[in-house]
Amino acid sequence: MSYLAPGLQGLLVLLVTAAALFDLRQRRIPNWLAASGLLAGIAMNTFLFESAGFWNSLEGAALALLIYFPLFALRAMGAGDAKLMAAVGSITGWQNWLAVMVLTSLFGGLLAIILILGKGRVRHTLGNLKLILTSWRFRHLPYHLSPELDVGSEQALRLPHAVSILLGAVTFLVAAAIWAPR
Repeated sequence: MSYLAPGLQGLLVLLVTAAALFDLRQRRIPNWLAASGLLAGIAMNTFLFESAGFWNSLEGAALALLIYFPLFALRAMGAGDAKLMAAVGSITGWQNWLAVMVLTSLFGGLLAIILILGKGRVRHTLGNLKLILTSWRFRHLPYHLSPELDVGSEQALRLPHAVSILLGAVTFLVAAAIWAPR
């Protein structure tokens, strides 16, 4: 974990806050927002750290896509979430992006548990988990066996992932401000 320059911190907070608001209101993250965040992250890192910043920014975006694109391809995550995380990676660089991803995953899991308990769907969710594990065992895609396992389905219980990304990014910034060397 390393400390982010103040301009990068501001850009990150602005991006993930806007994305979370869009995701909560419209259940989507606009392409223009993710693309703007990606380009701004690359530009600001290049301006601040020259070629090292440029490459670190590209590596952060590439790692995010490497990890999030398969989740999108499996229909476990929306395309906007993958593109948003690529933009976050372009701002933070790959090493910091890993910390943001871990924190985002923890918050996502916590929010998912709250949603499942709130909707009274614990037993149903455990059944879906069994179906996912069974589908992998027999090399099937889970959403082929049950449409509600496709994040794009109206039957799916969907979590606005940009909220988890916001919480993960802000927690990362707080932790970096406290513990990361300057």
